[in-house]
Amino acid sequence: MNESECSLIRIQQVCGVVTLSALLSMASTQTKASDALIQILQERSCSGCRLADADLVHADLRDADLSDTKLMRANLGQAQLDGADLSGADLSFSSLRGASLRGANLTGTRLYGTDLRDADLTGAQLTPNALDEAHWQGASGISVGIRSHAALHNAGVEAFQKGRWSAAEQLFSEAIRSQPEEPLSWVARGISRSEQAKDDIAAADFRYAASLYKQDGQITYVKKLLDAASAIQDRRSSISKTTGNGLGNQILGGMASAVQALAPLAMKTLIPLGIGF
Repeated sequence: MNESECSLIRIQQVCGVVTLSALLSMASTQTKASDALIQILQERSCSGCRLADADLVHADLRDADLSDTKLMRANLGQAQLDGADLSGADLSFSSLRGASLRGANLTGTRLYGTDLRDADLTGAQLTPNALDEAHWQGASGISVGIRSHAALHNAGVEAFQKGRWSAAEQLFSEAIRSQPEEPLSWVARGISRSEQAKDDIAAADFRYAASLYKQDGQITYVKKLLDAASAIQDRRSSISKTTGNGLGNQILGGMASAVQALAPLAMKTLIPLGIGF
């Protein structure tokens, strides 16, 4: 056997050892994950466990200790997690859609890309702005101050773009309560209200937004907003004077042009403070 053949054999042996080592490592990891899954279901306690990609749909994990647990991409849809300790856990890209998290501890929990739609978060402990990178539309019981102004405004924009005027109005109202000095949300709520023919209060929103812009010296926006307020009040006046000929419905069919011109400004997506992209 020549030197070249010996070298090839040695390479094959080394590669075989590496491959076997990798397989053994994978098997060990899978065994540990399986053991952790059994432990969490039986004992409801597995602090710091690695459960990435775990299937825990409809799991009963009430009062479970899941602190610092790695649950990336796990499926916890419809799971019962009332009173569970998820502090410091990583739930990135996990699904908790429709899950019950009443009274759960979610302080310091990583919720990047987490699906919390339709979840019940009544009484849940959350770090302020923790939901800015999660999907929480339809979730109930979210405490005041948990969602940032930007998150609320952006959710309103999304609802508006889907034609859900009433939902958009509610979200913009919450954004305004969070940060009343931001004129964009006042304009956006005014447009949402205008789409629902709530012309009087829509005009009031535009006028208040105009006053905020005036304080900042942005006179161009002031004029546009005052024109929009006048336009929708003129529309209301025209409707009240018109009966029986269908003109009223025609006027209600869409926003006045002055109001529509504000949409690109108001439906601007805001970047939550403290989050990098």
